[in-house]
Amino acid sequence: MTRPFKVLGIQQIAIGGLDKGALTGLWSGLFGIEKVGDYVSESENVDEDILRLGSGPHAVEIDLMQPLDPERSPKVHVPTLNHVGLWIDDLPAAVEWLTEQGMRFTPGGIRKGASGYDVCFLHPKGNDETPRSGEGVLIELVQAPPEVVAELT
Repeated sequence: MTRPFKVLGIQQIAIGGLDKGALTGLWSGLFGIEKVGDYVSESENVDEDILRLGSGPHAVEIDLMQPLDPERSPKVHVPTLNHVGLWIDDLPAAVEWLTEQGMRFTPGGIRKGASGYDVCFLHPKGNDETPRSGEGVLIELVQAPPEVVAELT
């Protein structure tokens, strides 16, 4: 089985809660991790603070998310550790190959993520048609930019 892509490293972790103020107080306030951006999306039901731990290709993004409407899906606060993002060297090849292997993806396909990179998500649960999944974990695949690919390969 020849895999046409590589997982290069952790790109992000995303943490959700009903009040991102408490999360920001911990991660930025007490831990001192720099906030570098904001992202709001009605369609994704999210209001998030984007933090960055470290620098360069080895930096890890920490997304602190709260739902715009706690009653609507997706529920970005459930589970609290919402998802893990992985740097991928060739996202289209990864999606094509994983689809052939029976991987279930969330709706939406490849699209621009909060930080401007192309992303897609592995569904946490398989089904009869596509039995492979994130095995209980929502996993974001993130197209690594050329400088990250060069540094991490």
